[in-house]
Amino acid sequence: MATPDALLPLLPFLRSPLGALVFIPIYALWVTLLLPGVWASMLAGALYGTVWGSVIVAVGATLGAEVVFLLGRGWLRAWARRRLAAAPKLQAVEQAVSRQGLRLVLLTRLSPAFPFSLLNLAYGLSDVSLRDYTIGLVGILPGTVLFCALGQLAGDVSRFGDVLTGQADGAVWIVRLLGIGATVAVTVLITRVAQNALKTPTD
Repeated sequence: MATPDALLPLLPFLRSPLGALVFIPIYALWVTLLLPGVWASMLAGALYGTVWGSVIVAVGATLGAEVVFLLGRGWLRAWARRRLAAAPKLQAVEQAVSRQGLRLVLLTRLSPAFPFSLLNLAYGLSDVSLRDYTIGLVGILPGTVLFCALGQLAGDVSRFGDVLTGQADGAVWIVRLLGIGATVAVTVLITRVAQNALKTPTD
């Protein structure tokens, strides 16, 4: 896994209480820039432990997700539409979520098949309410705790890749199975919505 070298000199500072507070907007910016959050989540676990790392990541991810959602709904709507043009799976989510609402938002957050940052753009383009979108962010918690725990287990950024590719324990398999189940449920819901849309007469 690639290491963002720009952050390495900041690690001693980030380990401090003030650094933990600064880590929150850093993570939010990370999400806003549509970067994958696995490395940053594991870094939080290595720096602050599983519990506090999960809290910090959850707050940062929520802030970043809200920003991307609002940008996708407003100023960057045209850009977001072009960005998702090459992602049919996310376009299907955008079209289905208006009918399924909170249930589909929650399931896609649990599923590893949908990239977190791009999913925020898809929801910004959909008709889902800000309330349902925000509540649905609770679905990121299992994955957040998992990656923070893996980061704490690794202890050092140089070992992140080894931990991710190593043998999975029971907790990892539980989260994986939860994600697989959520992915299947999302697929079924989207298929159902698409079939209903085809049956609905258009003007």
